[in-house]
Amino acid sequence: MMQAWKVNLIVLWFGQFLVNAGTTMIIPFIALYLSQDIGVQGEHRIAIWSGVIFAANFVTSFLFQPLWGKLSDQYGRKVMLLRSGFGMAIVFTAMGFATQPWHLLVLRLLNGTISGFNPASISLISSSTPKEKMGFAMGISQSGTVAGSILGPLIGGIMADTVGFRSIFYITGACIFMATLLALFLVREKFDRLAASKMPKVSVLSGFRELSLTPQLPALFTVTLLLQFAMISPMTLMPLYVQKLHGTAENVAFWAGLVSAVTGLSNMLMAPILGKVSDKYGAHRVLTFSLIGAGLMLIPQAFVQNVEQLIIVRFMMGICMGGLLPSVNSLIRYYTPDGMESRAFGFNSSTTALGNMTGAVMGGVLAGFIGIEGLFIMAGVLLLLNMVWVRTKLYVKPGALKHNTSSPSQSNPSDYHKK
Repeated sequence: MMQAWKVNLIVLWFGQFLVNAGTTMIIPFIALYLSQDIGVQGEHRIAIWSGVIFAANFVTSFLFQPLWGKLSDQYGRKVMLLRSGFGMAIVFTAMGFATQPWHLLVLRLLNGTISGFNPASISLISSSTPKEKMGFAMGISQSGTVAGSILGPLIGGIMADTVGFRSIFYITGACIFMATLLALFLVREKFDRLAASKMPKVSVLSGFRELSLTPQLPALFTVTLLLQFAMISPMTLMPLYVQKLHGTAENVAFWAGLVSAVTGLSNMLMAPILGKVSDKYGAHRVLTFSLIGAGLMLIPQAFVQNVEQLIIVRFMMGICMGGLLPSVNSLIRYYTPDGMESRAFGFNSSTTALGNMTGAVMGGVLAGFIGIEGLFIMAGVLLLLNMVWVRTKLYVKPGALKHNTSSPSQSNPSDYHKK
């Protein structure tokens, strides 16, 4: 029989793919759904409602992810995964019945509130995977998330033309429901409820303060935050930048989509490979070189002369980014105190939502002063500075580590401590 950790990884890969595809599937047609099916009139009103509805999911996700992480450590990761999966299946289906824009807004807020499938999946995978396979498993998990995010808008656009807007929500809800059913019957979790019940009950803020006492964790959370900011901040202006480089408005939508998708494609392909590299040579080393590469590949995007050059640079950037989140997740697992793993992944998921929010808002504001070229340079410099911070925290003296007697740089790089 296949080992339990491999079954968990396969089942949760499909779950993460479907959840992320479903979440991003509405992006291409949300404005059309509001105008054609819900009846919102006026370009200005449609734009406002579209922006607010899209951002709503990230706001509540940022607020509630740490709470679900805390409850996951107390009651188990699988029950939180099922709560999130079945809850999102119901919410997505309900979006297809919306008749007013505020209906869609409330449901998006609710979806962000109950979401948590990704951090629960990562926590489950990390708790069941052998330590020598951790980087590989995190890379495979990341590829499912990225694949869903890339293909979601494409699938949504195709389905909108074939089955209509409302049917997409029904289909998405059904797919998430089926993925959660698979997790219910196939995913196995080793969780000691008795030991968890004896752990001290602390508030979300107290838990964050306790995690912050481990100096490596805030630096790792910041990697996730800055990565999301770097990806999201230029996205709304990318079509205009592509048009400027292309020199004509012809096929701008196609080229802008290709510029965005190529980064995710290379990320998806390289994440499992770099995950295996991290198992052999150490997640800390892969994270360091990935941060340097991603930072250096962001800056040239401000100086390219045509779309083809932009595509090449963004493809290279995606290769480097493929090593970031798997390494971050492996190291979060490494440094997190026993019994707080899900809480740590919950906070990391919260920083993802915060990066999405600040990227979407601050990107537009800052671009008014420094242009999209300035955004590329600023994001690259921030990632390089973050690399310096991460290295100073990961390469500490042996006596400074809380959980084992040697740092990952001074011991066997793949020798993750046993939980």
